[in-house]
Parts: sequence; C-alpha cells; structure tokens
Amino acid sequence: MTLLETDRAQWPIEGKIFPVSDIEIEVAAEPHPFHLAEAEKARESWQKEIAVNPHLFDGRMVLQRSVLVADGRIRARAHIVPYSTFLWWRKTRAPGASHIFGMPMLVSSDDALIAIRMGAHTANPGRVYSPGGSLEPEDIVDGRCDVARNIAREVKEETGISLSEATAEPGWHAIHMDGTLTVFRVFRLAATAEDIVARVAEHVASDPHPEIDEAVAIREPEPTAHNYPEFIPPILDWLFARIRGQQMA
Repeated sequence: MTLLETDRAQWPIEGKIFPVSDIEIEVAAEPHPFHLAEAEKARESWQKEIAVNPHLFDGRMVLQRSVLVADGRIRARAHIVPYSTFLWWRKTRAPGASHIFGMPMLVSSDDALIAIRMGAHTANPGRVYSPGGSLEPEDIVDGRCDVARNIAREVKEETGISLSEATAEPGWHAIHMDGTLTVFRVFRLAATAEDIVARVAEHVASDPHPEIDEAVAIREPEPTAHNYPEFIPPILDWLFARIRGQQMA
C-alpha cells in the first residue's frame, strides 16, 4: 500500500462544495499511528465521556491517516481504531489523522430534505443532519472502504428506508471543514416529506435501540433553523440552489 501524505493546503477551499469523481480509501492492517501515540489520553478522555453519557459504545471504526484530494479524486489511507480514539481526535483535531464521513441527501417528492435529529444518548445529541455514520469494518470490501455501501446501511438502520427505493442523481460531492471531509450524493424519494417523516417515526417506535429521535423535513437553507453541525448550512445552500434550478428547468 502506497503511503500518502496529507497536504490540506492542496485541498479545495474549506467550506466550499466540490464535485467528486472517485473515492478510494485503502485500509491498512496495522494500528493507526495516532492511536498508538494518543492511546492513554484517548482512554482518559473516554472515561470522562462515559461518566457523562454511559450509553456510548466503544466500537470500531475507520479513521483516515492521510488524504489526498486532487482533480476531483479522493484517495486516502486509513486504519481501524476504537471509537474512543476518534472522539479524542475530534476534540484535538490533531494533524496526524482526518475523518471521511459519507451521507445521502434524501429529497422528497415535494422537494424537502429529509434529515434526522440524533438521540440524546449518542455522541451527537440533538444534532440535525442527513442520516449517515462513520465508516466501519463492515464497510470494507477487499481492503477498501465502500462509501455507497456505508450510507445505504446507515440510512436503513437509522430510518428504515432502503436506498434501493430512491433514484440517485448523478455524481458525488464533498465539503471539508476542520479535518473532516464529508462526501454526499443526492437521492430522490417518491413519497412526500410528510409521508417519509411518518414512516421514519414508525421505524423509530419499533426499534428497541434507536439512534435518532425523529426525522425532520427541511424546506429552506436557514442556518439557524435547527442544531446543525457546521458543514450542513453550506450543503443546504448548495442543495436548495440546485433544487430551484431543477424547478425552473
């Protein structure tokens, strides 16, 4: 596996949406250097985290070591780490790691974005964003992460919706902020926002351990309408400009 070197100065402008033609994330077998260097601090931080929220689970996930973004292509080298290591990195934003996160933009037949509000027991309590989650070992196929597989799994788990029901619009896009690179694709659903929100509510009610509180229909790019993470408002501006363009076409 070729060792890549991250040079964020060569990435597209932070906070700006850019098209992505290819995503290649190779997963190495050896431990992440950041995990080895910060394991004790990560453990201490984790003890504080679970003292506040004992529902957190220290599972395994994929954390990138290096990421190259050039000519619309994302190439990364990654390692499997404990979730506690990721949370510690998220606090420190150390240069020895980066985080690639995938999500679908689910658009209803009446042009609303269907987002989710995370449960109070999660690491992102009350946050509103599109369904999705970090890459995990089960998303690795032949040594590489399958982002499309990841978002399909996460959407199904969180909302009960299968992406096979949706129509994918052409192409992926991405945005990066503070070392996290979010890749996303627009999917069109045939149902109205009201029907989708009600369907997700049924799924949440039937799930013994739901990750989310509810689905939220977003109809305008107002940045203060909900408790959004910082990368969502720029995506909303981009998405609703795209929707308006499609309506006028």
